Order: sequence, then C-alpha cells, then structure tokens
Amino acid sequence: MTAKVIHRLGVRSSYIQTAAMGSVALCLTLWMRAAGLDQDERGNAERRAIFVGLWGPTLWTISQSVAELE
Repeated sequence: MTAKVIHRLGVRSSYIQTAAMGSVALCLTLWMRAAGLDQDERGNAERRAIFVGLWGPTLWTISQSVAELE
C-alpha cells in the first residue's frame, strides 16, 4: 500500500535510492563527528548515527517496491 501511494505521488524509485545512499553518507558523517566529542555526548551522537543508518535499508526496500510498480 505504501509503495502504491508513493508511486501515485510521482516519486520515482531512483529518487528513493538516492535518499537511501544519502542516509548512509549522513550516518558516516555523524559517526565520524561523534569521535571528536567528549564521552557524555558521544553516546547520544552514536545512537543518532545508528538511527539514521537504519533509514538506508528501509528506503532501499521501499524503492524496490516502487520499482516493481514502474
């Protein structure tokens, strides 16, 4: 159902794949930035990087579903 709605909105699978790759780059950036923080702030920064890192596989799976409808 989600893929059908996204497809009806005119979003192409390549756009979602680009967003997935961007989330991986953002995750790496957040993780590398966390190395420069003190111990108290590092935990929050690493959890944020892990959270953003989970967007990639989710977006990629949605893009594959949309690609089947194209």
